[in-house]
Amino acid sequence: MRSISVITLGIMDLQRSNVFYEKLGFIKSRKSTSAITWFQTGGTVLALYPRELLAEDATTSSEGSGFRGIALALNMLSRNDVDVMILKAREAGARILKTPQPVFWGGYSSYFADPDDYLWEVAYNPFTPVDEHGNLAINE
Repeated sequence: MRSISVITLGIMDLQRSNVFYEKLGFIKSRKSTSAITWFQTGGTVLALYPRELLAEDATTSSEGSGFRGIALALNMLSRNDVDVMILKAREAGARILKTPQPVFWGGYSSYFADPDDYLWEVAYNPFTPVDEHGNLAINE
C-alpha cells in the first residue's frame, strides 16, 4: 500500500496563506522556512510553496486559473463541526462556495476556496468513521 506523503499547494503569497491556514487551526511545523511552510495533517503533510517556484521545479508553466479538477477535504465528526469550520474559514478570509447543507449522498457538506482558489470540502459523512483527528477509517 502507498500513502500520500505530501500535498503541495503552489501559492501566490506565502505569508498570507500561512496566516489563513493557521486561522483554520493548522499547526505550522518547526521545519518550515521562509521559502516553504509545512503543516502536519495526520499521516500526510500539507506544504505551501510559491506557485512560480513549484511550476519551475515541475518544468511547467505557472499560468492558469479556475477549476483545477481537485478538491481537498476535511472530514468532521459532526454537522456542527462542519458549521464551525466554515465559520473559521469565512473569518480567515475564505470565499464560501457552498454553504453547509445536507447532500444527496446522506451527509452534510460545504465548500470554500482558500486565498489561491484551492477548493476545500468540509464534510460530515455518517457512513464513514473518522477519528478525533479527522483521519478516515474506510477499510473497516
